[in-house]
Amino acid sequence: MSEERFSIITYMHECKTENTAMRPYTPNEVFNVEARGDEDSSAQYTHEDAVFNQTVEDIRSELVILRGRTEAEKQMYNETLNRAILGYEEDRGKLLAIIHDLVSKRRLSGIPPRTTGYTTLPEAIFAEIIGLNVLELVLKQKEGLEEIQVVGRQIFEVRGGMAKPSAYILPSIRELERIQQNLVLFNNDTMNPRKRWAEVVLRDGSRVTMTGFGFTAEPTLTIRFYTVKRFSLASLAAAELETMDGKMGKLLLSLIRSYFNMVVIGPTNSGKTNLIKAIIAEMDDNERIITIESRFELNLKRDFPNKNIVEYEIDEEDPRHSGQQAFKLALRQSPKRICHAEIRDEDANLYVRACTRGHEGSITSVHVSQLEDVPDAITDMCMLDGRGMNPLRLTKRITEYVTQIGLEMAVVQGKRKIVRIVEYRYENMEVHVTNLAAYDKSTDGWTFPGKLSVHASRKIVKADREGHALLTKLGFIEKEGG
Repeated sequence: MSEERFSIITYMHECKTENTAMRPYTPNEVFNVEARGDEDSSAQYTHEDAVFNQTVEDIRSELVILRGRTEAEKQMYNETLNRAILGYEEDRGKLLAIIHDLVSKRRLSGIPPRTTGYTTLPEAIFAEIIGLNVLELVLKQKEGLEEIQVVGRQIFEVRGGMAKPSAYILPSIRELERIQQNLVLFNNDTMNPRKRWAEVVLRDGSRVTMTGFGFTAEPTLTIRFYTVKRFSLASLAAAELETMDGKMGKLLLSLIRSYFNMVVIGPTNSGKTNLIKAIIAEMDDNERIITIESRFELNLKRDFPNKNIVEYEIDEEDPRHSGQQAFKLALRQSPKRICHAEIRDEDANLYVRACTRGHEGSITSVHVSQLEDVPDAITDMCMLDGRGMNPLRLTKRITEYVTQIGLEMAVVQGKRKIVRIVEYRYENMEVHVTNLAAYDKSTDGWTFPGKLSVHASRKIVKADREGHALLTKLGFIEKEGG
């Protein structure tokens, strides 16, 4: 049986909605201002403006109704609405065609638009419902655009990890609130005095975060685009990105194959997610990998469809779907590696337990200022559950089994770079950090001051003999008898 593709426009034509919102208007009923000669021009404008606004609301409501029959169709339709609002041309074309059809049903096609700058009424309505005002001018220069940040009327553009003021500014805060309401409306969400925030995540990984008056001093809108298309250590070492150099890539590849547990740190928007994905890309496709995130951000199954991946999305406000519950289930699903997007207070103990009970080669991220703070930070999280553990023994355990390798990301001169790769060791009741690679701003290159420990060398030779020989040649491992 041939599979019929879902069409928004076809579905819309099949709808038999018999309500007042679908009642056709007549031109006289809408814009018959000449019959009211006793009113002055301002009154005429107010009447026409009110009718136009009502028409916009009717069309907006109709767009919300047309969601499809199945959950898959509803998700596809909502995705089309969101992408249209965020400036994706193909989806904007689909929505404009739908609005044209809805206007025709109301017999308003010949009515001139109330808003200047548009030749037809559907275009004016489209601009009200889907348009982003001056943000559309920003989106026209989308090459290299990573984020749009709006605070009140101010607009900032993020390119190369650096935020700079845009050449444009919104005409009013009300315009920002209109854009916010369109986004939440099309996602069955709300922003009101009881809930002054909302988030929208698209299937391609793009994310929209919004806040309103009362939660932030001014309304905000942050659009974070999904921009990376290739994930591999080789792509990160290429001249286009320069996240690391080839020597570091060979080091990381051997560490991955040797099942070292890794931890990544770095500020927001420094490239942590892309680095984690590049590391996962190098893992064996047949190994079961389990990811645990508060929001589906890695989207590994989409980018690596052949990998044996189980992806959890947790909700800490729901005990049945919390991080703890996800870890309990994950450990029963025979994972080889665990990727925890960000280690938190609630599940720190579970992640430590997983790393110390055979799930080697796992990776997580932690919010700390420098790599030296990582073992202590995770120890502090684990101590919060009040089990009365010995902090020194716990720090030793975390250093030896959880934070074997640390990587630090940062934005340097507009490029995301791995600025440090370290090995953690616990000796003489203290955490020791060895710099295996460090970025040098003065030379715009990397230095390699330290060498892997004997313990790390033995671990590598067991899992990756070829890698061990290569790392010895590159100077990361002391030659026997040296």
